[in-house]
Amino acid sequence: MESTIPDPHTEVPNPPRTTDRATRVEAHGIDHIPDSERRGRPRDLFGVWAAANVNYLSLVVGGALVLMGLSLWQAVAVIVAGNLCWLLTGLLAVSGPASGTPSEVITRALYGVRGNRVNNAVTGWTISVCYFALNLAAAAVAAFSLVEKVGIPATTGVKAVVVVVVAALTLAISVYGHGAIMKLYLPITLVLTAVFAVVAVRVLGRTDFGYRPAEPLSGGALWAALAAGVTLIAAGPLSYTTSADFSRYLPRTASPRAVAGWTALGGFLPSVVVCSLGAFAATAVDMTDPQRALESLLPGWFTPVFLLALVLGTISLNALTAYSAGLALQAVGLRIRRSLSVLVDGAVSVALTLYALLVADFLDTVSDVLQLTVVLLGPSTAVYATDVLLRRGRYDGPALTDETPGGPFWYTGGVNPAGAAAIAAGVTAGALSVDTLYTGPIAGALGLDFSLPAGLLTAAGVYALLTRGAAGRRHLR
Repeated sequence: MESTIPDPHTEVPNPPRTTDRATRVEAHGIDHIPDSERRGRPRDLFGVWAAANVNYLSLVVGGALVLMGLSLWQAVAVIVAGNLCWLLTGLLAVSGPASGTPSEVITRALYGVRGNRVNNAVTGWTISVCYFALNLAAAAVAAFSLVEKVGIPATTGVKAVVVVVVAALTLAISVYGHGAIMKLYLPITLVLTAVFAVVAVRVLGRTDFGYRPAEPLSGGALWAALAAGVTLIAAGPLSYTTSADFSRYLPRTASPRAVAGWTALGGFLPSVVVCSLGAFAATAVDMTDPQRALESLLPGWFTPVFLLALVLGTISLNALTAYSAGLALQAVGLRIRRSLSVLVDGAVSVALTLYALLVADFLDTVSDVLQLTVVLLGPSTAVYATDVLLRRGRYDGPALTDETPGGPFWYTGGVNPAGAAAIAAGVTAGALSVDTLYTGPIAGALGLDFSLPAGLLTAAGVYALLTRGAAGRRHLR
């Protein structure tokens, strides 16, 4: 039967004026971006990822490494090693310009049309909403302190208003979409960099560069702490399996190396710097209460500026999360506009945050559960990266939008057996090797958390093996 899928290489005559501008709500959702609406340069991606990673949580994570018992330079080595996973995030971004579709659609090639709906429901939407709630809670705590400093008591009603206002600012960026993100994030990066430069000067002036804990770790305990630290740091870049969402408007002719490089550098560089600042600070102050500890290092007049920067950085981070979660909700099969899907995500996240901050310690439980997300996100990233390499970055965008049973990515009953088997094997290997809320048998035997390499290598190996078979090779064409 002759295919009705448009040729992705066919140019649209009389191209329309682009609808992706910072001052108007983005018209596109999970549909294919035609060549006539592609624009920009790979280096524009640097600001997007840098703004999202100059944030409070990176400081907290960096300080946590020292609290785990590592020396300063062991902590810095862990920060660099864990953030190398940004290379995978960069590799995934290559698929955006190639297909003109977001990651939530590209992954149909990995899992099939129906299998991908499950993938998006779990890794795309549920985890994103939980991360949104956690980040919103972090921003809200900083905003509560700011409100109190201007003389307003942080009552329950005030706290609720603060959470809603911070969420509204975040969702405004997400609703306006890609054009607003590309326009706003470089200036935001510059502002945050200036603020954190002041913080850096104050922190470095108090840092004990020869810091070692009173009882240095050694042997198995040291290796366990190093493995746990790398996993903690790697969870950040591994959570961005959606990097193609922000590169898909680039021209198809954009250099894959440049797309991967600017994406990876935008995440890696600020993450290493800010996480390291957190580790440096932990040698001088008690980072069990990071916000107060850091405030003690800063001049009084600068504290409100610092708190505003914490809120702004978290807004930048959450706007990307909400944007991708909205696309994931569409990709699950919910037929609503992208802008409306973002608002649905925000409403759920605000409800979780308000419940956590005002009623119970729900987010403590969510935070513990999210420590296990690397068990899922590691294999998910590995399968996606392996597919990019096997296809050499070539994706047929219009074909990916075909959800019919006769479509090229329907596979068997709507599921790609190679992708399903690989993710199942990778998650199983990771779950057996994890040591967080529970200790898996492999972790118990080794004496350390081996979930990150176990999940990544198993998932990639199984997917490559099955896809290189005769049936798999046909699907790569």
